[in-house]
Amino acid sequence: MHRLLLLLFSLISLAGAETVRRPDIVVFLADDLGQLDSAPYGGTDIRTPNLAALAADGLTFDRAYVASPSCAPSRAALLTGLMPARNGAASNHARPRAEIRRWPAYFKELGYEVAAFGKVSHYRHTADYGFDVYAHDSFHDPEGVPAALRFLRSRPQGAKPLCLFVGSNWPHVPWPVNDGAHDPAALRLPAGSLDTPQTRVWRARYADAVARCDRELGEVMRAVRETLPPASLMVFTSDHGAQWPFGKWNLYEAGIATPLIVRWPGAVAAGRRTPAMVSWVDLLPTLLEAAGGKAPAELDGRSFLPVLRGGDQHREMIFATHSNDNRMNVYPARSVRDGRWKYLRNLRPDWAFTTHIDLQESRGDALGQRAFFAEWEQLARTDARAAATLARYHRRPAEELYDLEADPAETRNLAADPAHAPKLAELRAALDAWMKAQGDDGAVPVAPRLLADPDSFGPGGAAAEAKAAARRKPGK
Repeated sequence: MHRLLLLLFSLISLAGAETVRRPDIVVFLADDLGQLDSAPYGGTDIRTPNLAALAADGLTFDRAYVASPSCAPSRAALLTGLMPARNGAASNHARPRAEIRRWPAYFKELGYEVAAFGKVSHYRHTADYGFDVYAHDSFHDPEGVPAALRFLRSRPQGAKPLCLFVGSNWPHVPWPVNDGAHDPAALRLPAGSLDTPQTRVWRARYADAVARCDRELGEVMRAVRETLPPASLMVFTSDHGAQWPFGKWNLYEAGIATPLIVRWPGAVAAGRRTPAMVSWVDLLPTLLEAAGGKAPAELDGRSFLPVLRGGDQHREMIFATHSNDNRMNVYPARSVRDGRWKYLRNLRPDWAFTTHIDLQESRGDALGQRAFFAEWEQLARTDARAAATLARYHRRPAEELYDLEADPAETRNLAADPAHAPKLAELRAALDAWMKAQGDDGAVPVAPRLLADPDSFGPGGAAAEAKAAARRKPGK
């Protein structure tokens, strides 16, 4: 009789355990949104009421970082839990190696349906990841978010738990031209910007694009409330900083610091902020643990579930890497930061730093930002501050060291200051050890632009590149 009662109790307990539903999970990804460009991070001049509402209901991370400041490496790191050198997607437009396990496989093992709408992986890479459902992952496809809303509202009640990614196209270029939601004169310009008329016009376009992202977030938040259980877990974040000088493609804070807000009613205290340092590679193991699973130890990411539950400590150091974005940007660099200090290593300081911003001519849409960068170049001919800004943009030293408490905008390089030599040596050694452990040799697969070649960047750079491309055609 005693054994029979024990067996009956075990069966009842097992049945009860099976009725406990794993949390539904929704991850909303912005595209090229700078951390400081929304209300939860002090960007009150840009309209983001839905982000503000999400932050009021959840936990805001003040020190969250992506693995790389360009789209494909950043997103591949998120979806594999591995840094770029280890997953194989170090260059923009690259894909992780085929044998590497990806996000959907982990959650399918836990009984989840895993879906992706919009830009979740890089463009047209989503099929490689093994989602149960995915759609609208081409360049600036406007149907991604609407498709996600239809999916949520048509999904049967009581279906198995859901892990849903929704990828907005905003505020990636092309930026809106006719929204007019923001007054150019009223906007604050990011640190390191030159205040010219076109700079303000383009900053307003960017702000309008951020507002579009916020509206899409609001639509998804409403659909989640209407269709998923109240205790669903929602994450908002961005793949890297804005397409602005010293932002995207850079390892400065404006390039790799990312907004991260987590709402999880009943588990995460509302309206809290945390200084815990976390990396995008940490999201996979964190959400796996929240769902009742466990990530393998060989991942670079580590669960920060204790932070969601009230802690304020996670990583002691954050590492980030950049390689290249085709030939628009060929500039291998690595960085490490601790709680206060940031060290950057520019692996090839003899190469010119260039991006789409200074190379891509305007084509009558919002892709080409030469419209304002040309004003910067013109101003630099007569203005010493403008000349110094352009020199800093194109020419980087081998090493950079910043005190982020005293200089959060990273304007004063202290690498050559003897007073900070011990900290420089400490972070230099930490980066050396990390690169060795990652198998990171710093190689890039394309030819650079050289500082010695005046036609490779700056005024006329785009035209020079077009001529070079024509010369490379067969028969030329």
